[in-house]
Amino acid sequence: MTVTAVRKDPKALTMTITAEFDASPERVWQLWADPRQLERWWGPPSYPATFTTHDLSPGKRVEYHMTGPEGEQPHGYWDIVEVDPPRLLVFRDGFANEDGTPNEALPTGEERVTIESIGGGQTRMTIENRFPSTEAMEQVLAMGMEEGMKEALGQIDAILAEAPARDV
Repeated sequence: MTVTAVRKDPKALTMTITAEFDASPERVWQLWADPRQLERWWGPPSYPATFTTHDLSPGKRVEYHMTGPEGEQPHGYWDIVEVDPPRLLVFRDGFANEDGTPNEALPTGEERVTIESIGGGQTRMTIENRFPSTEAMEQVLAMGMEEGMKEALGQIDAILAEAPARDV
């Protein structure tokens, strides 16, 4: 099932991706809460992620890097703002330098992830990306964010088809 809609709103400075899954909200939440599961889908298949720091508590930080086909390793971080498992995760998302410090040359944004049951054993996950400016939105979209997110989310069904993960 996976991605059902992508909405870009330049006036609101948002891109919202909606995906639906054959799983409970609790199971979909595990995809974020367990860094080993998150590594299996965060980032498109050609840029798999490695999470080196993972704490989804408000005020904490998640750090990761992706490894590209030529061995390049772009780094990123999330500053966790709000968490309400299994329904909500809000974080500031940014690019990082190799040492983990924010890369000020690239834009930051905020992501709001909502997870809700839609009945029949299905769950809808909505990821709203909010950008600080039109220029930031255009820059990140030009870098392939929309395509990358769709490819990344497209990997989730295979993970959900496996045996349920342990509680995290």
